[in-house]
Amino acid sequence: MTDQQKQIGGGRRTIGDFAPKLAELTDDVLFEDVWNRTELAARDRSLITVAVLVAGGDADQLSFHLGRAKENGVSETELIEAITHLAFYAGWPKAMTAITTAKQVFSA
Repeated sequence: MTDQQKQIGGGRRTIGDFAPKLAELTDDVLFEDVWNRTELAARDRSLITVAVLVAGGDADQLSFHLGRAKENGVSETELIEAITHLAFYAGWPKAMTAITTAKQVFSA
C-alpha cells in the first residue's frame, strides 16, 4: 500500500482565513497523518468515509469525499452501489439525499 498517492487536505485553502485551527487540524492531523497511514489503502478509507457520511446525512462533506473516492480508485458504479446498500442500514431518506448529491457530483 506504500505506492498509493499521498492524500492532501484543503483545510487551509478553504477555511484557513476563517477557522485557522480547524484548517490546521484538517490538513496536518486528518489528512497528513490519518489519511496517509499505510494500514488501510486510501481506496478503503474513501469507502469507509463515504459510508459514514451517508449514514450521518452529511451531504456537504459527502460531495467532497465522493470526488476524493473517485481519485482514490472507487468507481461511480461502486459508489452508487454502496449508497444503495446503505439505504437499508442508514435509512432511506439519507440514501436518497446521498444519491442526489452523487448525481450532482458525477454530472459536474
